[in-house]
Amino acid sequence: MHFPEFFENNWPFLALGLWFAYKWWNSRRVVAMLPELKQRGAVLVDVRSAGEFASGNAPGTINIPLQELGGRLGELPKSSPVVLCCASGTRSGMAKMLLKKNGYPEVHNVGTWNKLLG
Repeated sequence: MHFPEFFENNWPFLALGLWFAYKWWNSRRVVAMLPELKQRGAVLVDVRSAGEFASGNAPGTINIPLQELGGRLGELPKSSPVVLCCASGTRSGMAKMLLKKNGYPEVHNVGTWNKLLG
């Protein structure tokens, strides 16, 4: 099979694979940056539901569920880095877009909340 034919037949799977690879790479990058971000006063925000947060969370995180985030932006300073997490990295990715759209200059998506435990 030639590459163009392979690509044409499998591009959705290739795109999905690239998306997962990016999420994995970006999460590792943010984990490596955590000590420096925390030293600079980063706010750690878990955007899972209150019930999910109550069942387990990383020390130092605050819980602002994604559906409440737009109405609670005043709780997050724009002068500090913001590190977001959730159960899989998807909701925190949406939260990152919301914060960036609202003028937060430094927002990071660490992915799953348990990456903040280490």
